[in-house]
Amino acid sequence: MRHNPVLLRPMSIVIPDPKTSVIRNLVIALTLFATLLATLPARALEPIPVPIDVEALDITNSVDLHREAGTRLQVSTAPGADGIVRRIEVPSRDGTNTNWAVFALANTSDEQIDRLIVAPNYKLVGSDLFWPDLGSSRILAITPSQGIAPERQKSLEADVFLVTLDPGSIVTFVAEMTTPNLPEIRIWEPDVYEETVNAYTLYRGIILGISGLLALFLTILFVVKGTVMFPATAALAWSVLAYLCIDFGFWGMVFNLEGGGSQLARACAEVMLAASLIIFLYAYLNLNRWNIHYSHLALTTLILILGLLGVAVWDPSIAAGIARLALAIIGLLGFVTIAVLAFQHYDRAILLIPTWCLLMAWLVGAAMTVTGYLSNDIVQPALGGGLVLIVLLIGFTVMQHAFAGGAIAQGLISDVERKALALTGAGDIIWDWDIDRDRIYTGNEVEDLLNLKRGTLEGPARDWLDILHPQDRDRFRATLDAVIDQRRGKVTQTFRLRSEDGHFRWFRLRARPIIGSDGEVIRCVGTLLDVTEERTAEERLLHDAVHDNLTGLPNRELFVDRLRTSVIRSRAEETSKPTLLVLNLDRFKQVNDSIGLSAGDSILLTVARRLGRLIGQQDTLGRLSGDQYGLVLLSEQEPDRIVALADSLRKAVRAPITFGDREIFLTCSVGIAFFEGGKQAVEDMVTNAEIALNHAKRLGGDRQEVFRPILRPLDKNIVDLEADLREAIKKETLGVYFQPIIRLEDQAVAGFEVLARWNHAKRGKISPSEFIPVAEQSGLINELGIYMLDKGAQQLAFWQREFPMQQPLFASVNLSSRQLLKQDLIHDVKAVLSRTSLAPGTLKLELTESLVMSNPEYSAKVLERLRGLGAGLSLDDFGTGHSSLSYLQRFPFDTIKIDQSFVKPNGSSARPVLLRTIVAMGHDLGMSVVAEGAESENDALELYQLGCEYAQGFYFGEAVTAAEATKILRKMPAEAETA
Repeated sequence: MRHNPVLLRPMSIVIPDPKTSVIRNLVIALTLFATLLATLPARALEPIPVPIDVEALDITNSVDLHREAGTRLQVSTAPGADGIVRRIEVPSRDGTNTNWAVFALANTSDEQIDRLIVAPNYKLVGSDLFWPDLGSSRILAITPSQGIAPERQKSLEADVFLVTLDPGSIVTFVAEMTTPNLPEIRIWEPDVYEETVNAYTLYRGIILGISGLLALFLTILFVVKGTVMFPATAALAWSVLAYLCIDFGFWGMVFNLEGGGSQLARACAEVMLAASLIIFLYAYLNLNRWNIHYSHLALTTLILILGLLGVAVWDPSIAAGIARLALAIIGLLGFVTIAVLAFQHYDRAILLIPTWCLLMAWLVGAAMTVTGYLSNDIVQPALGGGLVLIVLLIGFTVMQHAFAGGAIAQGLISDVERKALALTGAGDIIWDWDIDRDRIYTGNEVEDLLNLKRGTLEGPARDWLDILHPQDRDRFRATLDAVIDQRRGKVTQTFRLRSEDGHFRWFRLRARPIIGSDGEVIRCVGTLLDVTEERTAEERLLHDAVHDNLTGLPNRELFVDRLRTSVIRSRAEETSKPTLLVLNLDRFKQVNDSIGLSAGDSILLTVARRLGRLIGQQDTLGRLSGDQYGLVLLSEQEPDRIVALADSLRKAVRAPITFGDREIFLTCSVGIAFFEGGKQAVEDMVTNAEIALNHAKRLGGDRQEVFRPILRPLDKNIVDLEADLREAIKKETLGVYFQPIIRLEDQAVAGFEVLARWNHAKRGKISPSEFIPVAEQSGLINELGIYMLDKGAQQLAFWQREFPMQQPLFASVNLSSRQLLKQDLIHDVKAVLSRTSLAPGTLKLELTESLVMSNPEYSAKVLERLRGLGAGLSLDDFGTGHSSLSYLQRFPFDTIKIDQSFVKPNGSSARPVLLRTIVAMGHDLGMSVVAEGAESENDALELYQLGCEYAQGFYFGEAVTAAEATKILRKMPAEAETA
């Protein structure tokens, strides 16, 4: 049955021809007063905009809940398009429900849209640990303030209603709720909701399939292996499967569980999950073998948990809450028990540690989910998948015991057999030296490895000297003689044996002497192990540790060590002095980005080979970093010859490099540092060469520069400037200045542009053109931007409180490219706005045209988010970029700033036309216009005549401190403040 809403409209009274105007006025006043009284108790709803391009909209926190409000609800509707707030009354359908939810939706587009109102029956997120909400049908019916009532769509997991919103309509909906709680309600685009449901259905089907197969496999394993751990594991798998079937709504589809039935099933599944976990823990760890108290504790806990099944029949919520708490306690106590047993070297406990750590992580995630700290849409199905993964790992652990063992493990073996099996398992080769007969036995393994004839190594010990490496012979002979002479000790030696093809293999010998009854050594027995791969790996690691993997040249560590050796030798012998050359390829990054990394590696290898052909044998060429090489030059001592060699190196790099069907041309810069003698440190020499290299780069590249002491301060000043700037931002000593922005209509101050000024303690005033690039290069621009944004917002909030105006003051703060691309920009702006009570849109963020167009798609999303937070957006330096007007329409700017190059008179007749066009275009796009660079009264008058609202420039004042700006505001006429 559909209930039509009852609308309360203003009363209309027809007055018979009054005799006097006094009676007419009195009646009209009484009518207006009655209308006001009729509408006074109503509180208008805020309509929720439903954008046409938004796929899903969470309105949970925007819904007004009326709990225990009676079986009939009277509410005020949201203001319609005509601005009138109406009253509607909706009765309960079954006459028992007293809980209601009210919300209003607004179609802000010019198209009719269909949307689904979805309220899930069960949400693990925020369901609480104690007395959890186990799910139920939430909404019985929805009544609109106008139009056709939403149609309920068929769904087993949620209450779904289809609603149609006309263009520009604002409709208030009254939802009759069957429960006092509404965990979630969303507005979905129908096709997107269907795709989402299908995707989750596919995922759930995969998880249920894996869980079912795992439970079936463990059951079969239990039938094959009769030990108690296997039925316990199978019980855990079936409990998890049952829980997932209920959580995923499978049982609801099979048995048509609704209302209390689904709550009882969910509570029983959580109880059985806790019970099966303690059964598995007790059975797998075989706790009855350690202490009888473990059995008593496990049995008591199991009985108490299974008793919750009876509680679930009475109140499922209480039973589920206790089961959840029990599951957490079992997990924690199980972790402690496993840790204690693992410390006692119990192998089963050790194998279970990784799985139980994963279980603890799952419990933490589940606790954060039910308490609302994790609220992502995928957390509930992810927890289900995690539960299956835990059971899968438990199954793998149990299978290790299922297929372990055999005839050897089940039977008794002697100590000699055990040692023989251990030796066989270790894979070592037996080495036995019969000293009395002077014969060595090794079996055939060593001869096969060396490709020698059988019996070659079975003979006197002296025969081994022929195949031993010459460097290992004396050590091998001395070790064996020492064992015989001393009659004690052990042999641990690594040596090389020559194979048939002349190559050597490494072997490790570990043996002990056996003493006869006469106290003499009669045998020496041990094992021989082939360690060729290990030694090769060690040598490779040692080589790679000090060499570049790509070019094979010495890396920076080895290069500096050889430079240090050359310096030490020069000081000791006072002969040849080393010269250090550092080479860096120019524009290699651009080349690497254009042709790919593999081609870039080929180029680096080619350059290394060309440089290596031009140096002497006593020189050292190394790769210091990506595209930077170093050369320790000893073959040349004359400065002229050294400079000539550097020029030859540059010419070698300049030669074209053929890669595929294209030729690549590169250049390089060279920094040269001579050894000055005395106690000059090697590190200083490297630093000098790099400073000279940087100077060559600054001069345009493709040149060599010799280090001179005058070059050092240039590099050092940048480092010091960066450190001082960091300190100034940290201690808030960096100056924040404000340049007035004037409203041309009344010549009043409308706002300020926030600018950074730095008065250095030692260097005096430093221009922004000097320290802003330093901040950009060092990454301090983000900290500087937040500093300026925070200070500007605080000062603007003070001014808005002190100088209330009809049009509040605004402040503009510049953003850099690094800030726009920073992931935390939206969070930072939100934090600044939350700390200050600013009028919406008065804190304007200025972005240049080129900055926005560097990534238009990303910029549009970020700007929309910033605009939604209440920040104003200003397009700076408009007209200097190359953006498309079609893109400009997509960006939510409310202000454009005309670059001063268009404002300053230049004698061109086209300048006024361009200005007028820009101003008209800004107005057509709904933006206000600010002109920069107004330096005279004529400029201001011309801009005002062209329709420009605001202007700034030296004519209206330079950037001043906050105190001076406050004085300017105090001097403003009172009528300007309240205009």
